[in-house]
Order: sequence, then C-alpha cells, then structure tokens
Amino acid sequence: MKSLFLKKPSKDEREKLILIGLVELYLKTGKPVGSHTLKEHGFEALSPATLRNYFAKLEEAGFLKQQHSSGGRIPTNLAYKTYAETIFSSLQGKELEEKEKILLEKHLLKETREIHAYLQKGAECLSDLSQGAVFLSAPRFDQDFVFDVKFVGIDSHRVLCILISDFGTVHTEVLFVEKKLSSFDLKRLEKFFYWKLTGLDKPSFQEEEAKVALKIYNEVMLRRIVTYSNFSSSDLIKTGFSKMLHYPDFHDAASLANGLSLFENDVALRALLSQCEQKQDLSFWIGEELTNFSLHANSCTVIAMPYQIHQTTVGAIGLLCPNRIPYKRLFLLIKTASELISRSLNQSLYKFKISYRIPNASQLDFQQQALLLSEQESYPLLENKQPE
Repeated sequence: MKSLFLKKPSKDEREKLILIGLVELYLKTGKPVGSHTLKEHGFEALSPATLRNYFAKLEEAGFLKQQHSSGGRIPTNLAYKTYAETIFSSLQGKELEEKEKILLEKHLLKETREIHAYLQKGAECLSDLSQGAVFLSAPRFDQDFVFDVKFVGIDSHRVLCILISDFGTVHTEVLFVEKKLSSFDLKRLEKFFYWKLTGLDKPSFQEEEAKVALKIYNEVMLRRIVTYSNFSSSDLIKTGFSKMLHYPDFHDAASLANGLSLFENDVALRALLSQCEQKQDLSFWIGEELTNFSLHANSCTVIAMPYQIHQTTVGAIGLLCPNRIPYKRLFLLIKTASELISRSLNQSLYKFKISYRIPNASQLDFQQQALLLSEQESYPLLENKQPE
C-alpha cells in the first residue's frame, strides 16, 4: 500500500485516513490490526504511539473495538459504514475488473424470450461471483403463455398442479378433488389441458370424465388469471443463501440463522428493494441499519441496485452478505450487473414484442379473459394457440 501521507493532512483528515486504512487492512486479512501492522501498510510517517492514540479516540467514538487489552483493533459496523460511504463516493469512473466483466457479459448480455428464466440465471451468476445471497424484484411480463401442465397426486383428495410458462416461470396450485385420481387419470388430465392450451390432439373423453377435467381446468385457469393480473408487489427471485457459508463470519450458527431470518422475510426484502428503487441509485445497509427490516441482522450487509426498462426503474437487485466484504468490488459487481440486465431486457422486449406491468398497473379485461373458462376454440391469454 502506498503511503497515505504524501501531503500533510489535517488532524480530522488524518483520523479518517487511519480509520479507512485500518478497515481496508482488516477486510483483507480478517485479523485485528495493531499499530505496528498499520504503520507498515501506508502509515510509515506516524509512530506506533501516535497510531495508538488515534486508535483510542476512534474506539471512544464507536468506530473500533478491542477484543482484549493487548490485542489489535477491529472495525465496528459504524466503521464499515464510513468505509463504504468513502468507497461509494469514489466510484465515479471506476470499472469492474475485465475478467469479471467478461463473465457477467457472458451470462447477462443476451436476447431471450424466456425472461423469468433469464433473471433467475442472472441472479445465480451474481451469487456465484459475489459468494453472497441474491434477491431480485421484477415486474410481470405479458405475452407469457402457459405451455405445459403437470399433475402430481398428493393424497386421496389433493392434487398438485404445476403450470410452466413460455418465459420460464413455474406456478403451482393445490387442488381439491372428490376422489383419488390414479396416475393414469392424471396423465389423461394433462392431455386434456394440452388440448385446451394448444387446440391440438383432442382426446376422447367419456361425459363424466370430461366434466371432471373441465371443472379442474376452469379452477386452475381462473386462479392463474387472478394471480397473473392482480398483484400489489413485484415478483421476487431469490437464490444463493448457501454461498454465505464461504464467509468465515457466517461459520457461526447464530450469525447464519440471523442472516437466514432476513433472507426468508419477503416483506423485508421487498421493502429494501423498494427503497433502492425510490433512490434510483446504489444503496447499502450495514448492521444496525437493517434492524428496521430484521431485528437480528446486525451481522449482515445488504447492497442493492435498481435496473431499468425504457429508462424507467422497474426492479432492483439485492445482495446479502456479512459485514466484512470487499465493498468496492461488490459495489462495482452489482452496478455492472444492473447495467447489463437493463440493456438485455430492453433488447429482448423490443425483439420479441413483450410488454411489462408493474404493481398497481391497470388490470386485465376480465370479460375478455372469461373466454378461458368456456368451451370456445379461442383463448386470448395464457394459451398459445399457435405453437412453434
């Protein structure tokens, strides 16, 4: 590390430089930092005694703590916050390392109709590179037809219905049935749905069997329409919590459990992403700043960045990590990922003529969608009558 005192700073500037230097060294090593160690890493102009005096002042102000009287200092969450703000203010003009940028472009820079699957894969890629848990809010995309349906028997009166859409979304419903359906019955039901969805290969059904199949079809499609068209919050994609185990800070079971409590709280995650979207810039919350969202997340950090479609913010990407992380690298990583996702979504929506809707947008015309529940040969939404 180059000496930080090429020109003589003021007393306040020197104190901040010492804090930033100590945090940076601790982030790299994970070991308490002593005065002699810090002197060897950019502070050669100061004596160990002078550095210890600064340590004492910073400890009194709540920026540092000491595990035992003869040991070095470690940063508090307040120190991490100061460090992160300093890094954030210097991001202008900085870019992610070329190797990581190429990896992100390989996974995120693509045109595809499978929008939901693309966002899921993008979250997985970001999780792999950051070694953190990723959560992402997304609008809903129109022209997303149901193209396949699977049924799984649960017990004598319940069946699991799995809807698979053209964009890669998977939606499940648990249905009540009056009598147990055999594997043969479930396969026949899948054939009935395939015919209703595509208009191809109309199966031969006896009257009673057709009534049961149509009743189930109407129930499933009505639920699908309501879920698809009425929503008060963005869809949420989550992945990669197991990556947290790579961080030494989360080898402690209590810290890991506290992180999990936040990651499993969809209301809290949506609130964090919503604040980021309102700010329309990179946002971060460290330690106690997360207590408004989760009472026990003081060992966690969340970094979030919004992304756009047609210059309108439609969602945000969040990264959950411990507090001891390479802030500069992760800031640039999530910022670059956001730019690539925005670019790819704009290209994909234009190429495949896809539109999107954000929460509280105008709802679908239910009179038009009622055609789904009839014996008509035309199904204007969710059914693709012209398979490729």
